[in-house]
Amino acid sequence: MWGILISMLSGALMSVQGVFNTGVTEKTSVWVAAGWVQLTAFLACGLAWFFTGRQPVAPLFQVRPWYLLLGGILGAAITYTVIQGMEALGPARAALLIVVAQLAVAYGMELLGLFGVEKAEFQLRKLLGLLVAVAGIVIFQK
Repeated sequence: MWGILISMLSGALMSVQGVFNTGVTEKTSVWVAAGWVQLTAFLACGLAWFFTGRQPVAPLFQVRPWYLLLGGILGAAITYTVIQGMEALGPARAALLIVVAQLAVAYGMELLGLFGVEKAEFQLRKLLGLLVAVAGIVIFQK
């Protein structure tokens, strides 16, 4: 149950953040807004680290494979693309496409066992679920 609730909260926060970031972009620029998001996220993480036990930072430099450390770069790209998508399509349509893309890529990673994810067997019902989500986008657009 916890996983369901926290995932729903994550999706809700992503939608609100996208609207906020798009508003900041209208007053500044996309890279100023994205930079602000990353800077404030860094500060929030630093404060959380400081107040929740201060686990050592050194093991970060022992993470292998090295590409796992690219999350911050992906975060900047995510911020940029969410801002651009919401600006072009509006929050609801952009969020629909973002979620379906997340679902498709996540299922692909499971099927192929990419990036250390445990490989899963193909299941027709999961593909059908993805197709229903795509159909939902089409219905939403009409």
